[in-house]
Amino acid sequence: MTNHDEAADVRPLTLAWASRHLEAGERIVRTEALQGGITAEMRRLTIGMREGGTRYLVLRSFVNVEHAEDWLNREADALTLLTGTGVPAPGLVAVDPTAAHCEYPSLLMTHLAGRIVLDEEGLETRVPLLARQLVAIHALRPAERPREYATLTTADTVVTPKAADSAAWAAAINVIRKPAPPYQGRFLHRDFQPGNVLFDVPPSPAGPRITGVVDWAATSWGPADLDVAHCSTNLALLHGPAWGLRFAEAYEEAGGVLSAAASERLYWQARDALACSEEVQVVSQPWREAGRTELTTPAVAERLNAYVTALMDALS
Repeated sequence: MTNHDEAADVRPLTLAWASRHLEAGERIVRTEALQGGITAEMRRLTIGMREGGTRYLVLRSFVNVEHAEDWLNREADALTLLTGTGVPAPGLVAVDPTAAHCEYPSLLMTHLAGRIVLDEEGLETRVPLLARQLVAIHALRPAERPREYATLTTADTVVTPKAADSAAWAAAINVIRKPAPPYQGRFLHRDFQPGNVLFDVPPSPAGPRITGVVDWAATSWGPADLDVAHCSTNLALLHGPAWGLRFAEAYEEAGGVLSAAASERLYWQARDALACSEEVQVVSQPWREAGRTELTTPAVAERLNAYVTALMDALS
């Protein structure tokens, strides 16, 4: 077996475990580290097939991650549920959530074509595609619901950026001090954002299309507003506040239904934006690794401040 680079090495027990889940006569001939993962090590495995040719699998391993067993069980359940639904998600091959066979808790899944696209160019075309895909996810009605959503951020844990609009942030923090609004439950991805969506972007005049949605470890049941708010925050940080505000409109244009009252929508929008305040550095690092080098931690914090201010201004 040849490795793309030293960082791509798969540990011996994990390699043996993955090999046991191949078809007869197949073998792993190459491993490559994949960029973009925040909590897990991601690798693409090139599989040499018995009759010649190759195919790919993706290995996801959690190294020193709290609650890894829970995350992997949830993702395995979600991938199983999504099979045959039309939502372009990976297929589950195998999972070892307790590291009974691998060095670290791991999941093996099919590989999806396409790539993550974080560029400014073509954004006006991709946003409606993102909205339509999220509407399709929310339309799923599984026989067994995933667990109820969870939010960890509180009004007391918000980290206000330096040079922030103190009045806007104080107002936003007061918004999330209130009880959560009532909602109609939907199947949520819970981390739906450009970094978890794969695109095929062919040369003009053919337009882009979504080829996959990945990272289903946080799948939950809750308000559609929460998924929309999360994607909105990410778009605001990647491309500016106006795109964060635009996504909710695109979601409704695609047939999605959000809370009727502006104050209820604001609750979810503010909650997600403020949650990001605690992890700006963690969120921005994979974007820089993907080529958006201008998105330094201070630059992203500045955009987050502008987005929170825009949310509060939109309500007034």
